[in-house]
Amino acid sequence: MKNITIAIDGFSSTGKSTIAKELATKLKYVYVDSGAMYRAVTLYAMQQNLISEDKIFIKDLIKVLKDIKLAFKFNVILGFAEIYLNGVNVETEIRNMKVSRLVSKVAEIPEVRKKLVEQQQEMGMNKGVVMDGRDIGTVVFPDAELKIFMTASAEKRAKRRFDEFMERGEQVTFAETLKNVEYRDHIDTTRKDSPLIKAEDAIEIDNSALTRKEQFEKVYKLAIEIIESV
Repeated sequence: MKNITIAIDGFSSTGKSTIAKELATKLKYVYVDSGAMYRAVTLYAMQQNLISEDKIFIKDLIKVLKDIKLAFKFNVILGFAEIYLNGVNVETEIRNMKVSRLVSKVAEIPEVRKKLVEQQQEMGMNKGVVMDGRDIGTVVFPDAELKIFMTASAEKRAKRRFDEFMERGEQVTFAETLKNVEYRDHIDTTRKDSPLIKAEDAIEIDNSALTRKEQFEKVYKLAIEIIESV
């Protein structure tokens, strides 16, 4: 069967990464978590004291973008690729609440988006890729054969994120988590550069009431139909 490009966009905590990983594994495609790339840049900015809750030194961050090297390395045990920042595995570190609070601010910066979009397009040059994020179907791969747009209620998404934090032992409240989800929604949908919008030819999936299995089966069926038709 011919390889295609699959773009999965949507709001935070809709399970985009989970479904994309499973789909890539099933199809034997390359999986790229674009959100992890923005989180890694955010983590680097935090390490360099270029961003905090109330301040971000945009010009200084732009200057050091050239020093940021990102790479994905497949973890055989976990079954998916983890992100490395300048040679260091930061897959777990980028998922904490501190990074979650700040990543939307970093993702707003046009120079950051330009750098990462170029890398993402290079990763998907030969097709056979599943990539998830906020602007994959609209900016990174506007010609992707399959575009999915995932959504769910803010409360449902906050509950999922909150449960993840609890499993990792992070001390956060549900109210704080919901506030973060709603804040990220606002930033993602209102930023000037590549805002989160549903591509005209994307298939919307509201997974508020779907199980993980039901969601996967739905997306996998769509992928197979398109792969067999090209």
